[in-house]
Amino acid sequence: MEKALHTAIGVRDLYGPELSAKRALMDGIRGVLRGYGYEEIETPSFEYFDVFGKEVGTTPSRELYKFFDREGDTLVLRPDFTPSVARAVAMYFTEEARPIRLWYEGNTYVNSLEYQGRLKESTQMGIERIGENTAEADAEVISLTADALLAAGLQEFQISIGEVEFFKSLARDAALSDDSAEEIRSLISRKNFFGVEEVLDKYPMDKSLKSAFVQLPQLFGGAEILREAEAYAFTEASKEAIGRLSSIEELLREDGKDRFISFDFGMLSKYRYYTGIIFSAFTYGSGEPIAKGGRYDALLTHFGAEDPAVGAGFQITPIMNALRYMRKEL
Repeated sequence: MEKALHTAIGVRDLYGPELSAKRALMDGIRGVLRGYGYEEIETPSFEYFDVFGKEVGTTPSRELYKFFDREGDTLVLRPDFTPSVARAVAMYFTEEARPIRLWYEGNTYVNSLEYQGRLKESTQMGIERIGENTAEADAEVISLTADALLAAGLQEFQISIGEVEFFKSLARDAALSDDSAEEIRSLISRKNFFGVEEVLDKYPMDKSLKSAFVQLPQLFGGAEILREAEAYAFTEASKEAIGRLSSIEELLREDGKDRFISFDFGMLSKYRYYTGIIFSAFTYGSGEPIAKGGRYDALLTHFGAEDPAVGAGFQITPIMNALRYMRKEL
């Protein structure tokens, strides 16, 4: 008897009620994206390797699905939509008025070394708001994220907002190498207080600066944490970062979305293209973020454009898991 074929590790089939629920969920999110005035864009499932290369600061090469075309060029299945959309905007949107508002949907592919039950093919929807570097643009993207999650059927969720420039300004002030800064970033992201102190002991630096690094993982909470962070703002860039977060908080409060947000200075993405705010949304029933996003003002320069930008992505499977959990709790 021949052995039955099955799906590869990290992918799965969808059919019946589960697929119908997924379609309905995505329809609800689409309505929000269109309501905010975003226009749909579709990019290829695979791109040249350089679109996601190390210089761009996206998914590590070892986690990419790579293959070759007939000409011998290296291609990759997209692990992340943002560089693809940035590449398309640089190619085709040279004459359009700014800001440009685009939304997308499709699958991403990450050959993660830390599988642990996570799918390697994931459905995402998301937005990119390109051409304006303002707190109003940041607040719009976060507000849209909240409305999209509400439209998906979630009522209880938290959008945690960080600011990568605050950390980067400390790293510059401490004259840390890229490798050292990355090691400390990773430890801070994991809330490893002892690890941060141990690594910092290797470097001669002012006590107040060392204290700031150690405190970063503990600087999380409501709007009051912004005032607490001011004690560790030693540079003009870090002061501006706090000021930007304060402006975003005020705008979201005016929009009635402040109940969904909190702040976390220890949130530091592995994506190196982020230059300002970053955020992740969490809820019950999902062990991973249901939405993620941030500002990336330098990414388009890799593709020949100069536009600042901010975006958000919605993780469809984690949202579905959260909705199933919510129904069980009712």
